[in-house]
Amino acid sequence: MYDKEKGLIDAYMRGQMSRRSLIRGLGSLGVTAATAETLLNLAGTRALAAEFDWKKHSGTTVKLLLNKHPYADALIADLDNFKELTGMDVQYDVFPEDVYFDKVTAALSSGSSEYDAFMTGAYMTWTYGPAGWIDDLNEYIQDPAKTNPMYAFDDFLPGVIKSCAWNGQPGGALGSDDAKQWCIPLAYEQNNLTYNKRIFEANGLNVPTNIDELLDTAKAAKAVMDGGYGVGVRGSRSWATIHPGFLSGYANFDQKDLNIDADGKLTAAMNTDVSKEYHKKWVQMIQESGAPDWSTHTWYQVGTDVGAGKSAMMFDADILGYFMNGGDNKEAGNLAFAAFAANPAATAPTPNIWIWAMAMSSFSQNKDATWYFLQWVTGPEHDLFGAQKMDLVNPARASVWADGAFRDKLSGKYSGYVEMHDASAPGASIKFTAQPLFFDLTTEWAATLQKMVAKEVPVDEGLDQLAESVNSQLQDAGL
Repeated sequence: MYDKEKGLIDAYMRGQMSRRSLIRGLGSLGVTAATAETLLNLAGTRALAAEFDWKKHSGTTVKLLLNKHPYADALIADLDNFKELTGMDVQYDVFPEDVYFDKVTAALSSGSSEYDAFMTGAYMTWTYGPAGWIDDLNEYIQDPAKTNPMYAFDDFLPGVIKSCAWNGQPGGALGSDDAKQWCIPLAYEQNNLTYNKRIFEANGLNVPTNIDELLDTAKAAKAVMDGGYGVGVRGSRSWATIHPGFLSGYANFDQKDLNIDADGKLTAAMNTDVSKEYHKKWVQMIQESGAPDWSTHTWYQVGTDVGAGKSAMMFDADILGYFMNGGDNKEAGNLAFAAFAANPAATAPTPNIWIWAMAMSSFSQNKDATWYFLQWVTGPEHDLFGAQKMDLVNPARASVWADGAFRDKLSGKYSGYVEMHDASAPGASIKFTAQPLFFDLTTEWAATLQKMVAKEVPVDEGLDQLAESVNSQLQDAGL
């Protein structure tokens, strides 16, 4: 590296210039953008190594269990940097999501030491943590001998990192002072609107801003779709039907899944008057403007339909819209994004979130070395790499969201995405009550929704029946 280039990079590392100014400066010296990024990554790696003994576990191998996902792709693409930094080796197995969680459960429940760390959803840790299958990572985060001083734990978006921590007590608040950090986020999904701007512009449709406008717009869109439908939402008999758009809108009306009394006992909260009114509108929306085969729709069908132009919009994960706006999808380049507050009286969106995170197996034989990997893969440098170079959206760190190159990447191809994220992130968190019956109760909730949409039970009666069943199950479980 020549002296002038080195001087610019050193100035950047000292915080004396922005990343954008650095790239411009290197460009004026004839350095291409790609080469500039390579030089900067090398400088960052050296700076990290100078501050912390990354070579402490050199020669050690850790093994990962990964879900087939763009977040795993980003991890794998950056592994050479980790190996160079630490002298460690990394092995991994990757499985598609339809079998992935079964693989995790089998490994953990058997006490297998084959895998040191694995990808997980935050909800799953409500089972893994109390079962003793995963470690509380606070032990490592709070130990200066084990954690890089540049790890910047306070850089994580508050609602995301707190949603990965729970004290293990049914009904305990996520992110409480006594919470255990069961996992650390790689990236996360907010639930907002993705809409087809081609269809909207051609038919004079306005982007809805609340649940009533969503019903009207979805109905108007269906009328011009020539066999398509107005709005995509999930409908299969699964907990995954409740957590995306449905619960995001529900929470915006200050509604909860469960109540917690003074003695810590849990009771059903989904049969309030406000909840019943919201459910009626949600059911009406699906009946009037949803997919004809709505009750079979998972993440996959909701996404592929909006990507193929079969639906005019969807109320689901923003990153699902991100992926459908690219590749060989028919409507690639036509999709746009909008923050959505279902409650007309709400000041901002409050999306429920899904988080892909990393957790450490309690049965690992290489825990300290595994923590070195975990802090690297959830650290600011890898998060920035994944966001800029790969499809690691939405990154979990505030510093990455402040990065101009990343924001420009999104704004250039994903209309409204940055604005949608910024408006929603302050209110984004897991809205469910942490408790061990989570999957059973939410799956029953989804089944009740199916009955309502099929007109097998009126909304009011269906919610009263659901609440009665939920209360019985909670009581039987001593919750």
